[in-house]
Amino acid sequence: MAFHQRSISLPSRPLSKVEEELHSLEACVSSPSMTIEMISDVLRRLDDIYNSIEQIMCLPSNQICSSQQRKLLDGEMECSLELLDICNAMSEVFTELKAIIQDLQVSLRKGDNAVAKIHSYIRLVKKAKKHFKKTVKVASDKEDCKIVKLLSKAREITTSLLESTMHLLSKQIQMPKLSLISKAFQKKNPVICNEEQLQVLECCIGDLEAGAGLVFRRLVQSRVTLLNILSS
Repeated sequence: MAFHQRSISLPSRPLSKVEEELHSLEACVSSPSMTIEMISDVLRRLDDIYNSIEQIMCLPSNQICSSQQRKLLDGEMECSLELLDICNAMSEVFTELKAIIQDLQVSLRKGDNAVAKIHSYIRLVKKAKKHFKKTVKVASDKEDCKIVKLLSKAREITTSLLESTMHLLSKQIQMPKLSLISKAFQKKNPVICNEEQLQVLECCIGDLEAGAGLVFRRLVQSRVTLLNILSS
């Protein structure tokens, strides 16, 4: 079937719905009352949004685009690769943090000194934060390409969300009021303390690990779809 050269045109209903969901998530991410449990939910919602954007990209009317739009799509391909690296790195961080929390619970249960485990947790979170200092925002007239506008906004929200995640995780150990194990060091011999909270934290990190994995796989599929459009 032959296609006539024309600008990308998106059905108003799917586009408006995705834009509305993105604005909702953006407000959620910027909320000061954000919790780790909420972040896990937002990651799942992001997976659904990326799926909706991919469905829009697969519409026949979006398979042909102008040279300017192709340039914007190519730029988004580069940016999405950066986000893929971040998601992959965060998945590995969540896996390591979960292992540290598990070791920490064992140490507290046995009455062993858990200071080394705490330092490992703090160092890992600080190291993870450095990934977000390398991110670069690309300025472009995204209005020329609605697909890029959607992908760019989703990418910005995902990056901001993962950065907020590291900030919240750092508080679980470093902030006195939120510390899960601070009482264990009020005596020379550490005792079992707040083990239930540690278990909750471990579960939350496991959910974050799963959520980041979902977004990573969705981003890979999104890049495949973009490649198909660019190669058409």
